[in-house]
Amino acid sequence: MAGETAKVDPMHQFTIEPLFGTETLDIAGYNIAFTNSALWMLITAVVLWVFMLGGMKQQLVPGRWQMTVETFTGFIDDMLEANVGKEGRKYVPYIFSLFMFILFANLLGLMPLGVFGLHPFTFTSHFTVTGVLAIMSFSIVLIVGFWKHGLHFFSLFVPSGTPLVMAIFIAPIELISFMFRPFSLGLRLFVAMMAGHVLLEVLSSFVIDGGNAGLVWTGVVSIPSFALMVAICALEILVAGIQAYVFALLSSLYINDAEHLH
Repeated sequence: MAGETAKVDPMHQFTIEPLFGTETLDIAGYNIAFTNSALWMLITAVVLWVFMLGGMKQQLVPGRWQMTVETFTGFIDDMLEANVGKEGRKYVPYIFSLFMFILFANLLGLMPLGVFGLHPFTFTSHFTVTGVLAIMSFSIVLIVGFWKHGLHFFSLFVPSGTPLVMAIFIAPIELISFMFRPFSLGLRLFVAMMAGHVLLEVLSSFVIDGGNAGLVWTGVVSIPSFALMVAICALEILVAGIQAYVFALLSSLYINDAEHLH
């Protein structure tokens, strides 16, 4: 008799659950439970802090750890200089923190910690998180734009040399496009991370179901599915880095608009 079919819900991994009995913790009618998402944000922040602390020894002959931190810092510095210019140097701490936080969050969510009974939670697969990160970058753009250029910042929505007749139509389109920037910025990261984890969960159900169905189905379904899972895991590691880079790069480009307009 074949084993029971695996009950795998690919969306269950994204469920936010209160921890440590905080589900009834309210302030002014708002639930402030400490959740698995908050826990993994804290873990990510601690891991990032340890990573930076170990790389700030400033030895005359830097070790591998220090070189790794300096390489990431130099990478972000070069990216900002290329996209924003010399003015971009003051944004290095923010863009670096943004990039590393997203990168570590994505990578920690892929760690095979389930074998130790610890199930990682990829909080960047929630739009509420990526949306807040996007709003932070967008807020900097607005603050810098109006602080540096005042009302002239609105010229960003009218390309230089545009005839008045055309400006009447182009300005609203540019404004709408500008306002959608934080939405698209957060959505891109959220969709990329969510899709990869859903696919891995679905493939894991194939591995389990094939194994429960018998030796033949193990060879036909489970083994190919497991091999595909390994390949997709490798791809997801690449995606984790690319998505962190794209988020930081687009944030830099948006800051460049605020600094230089057209």
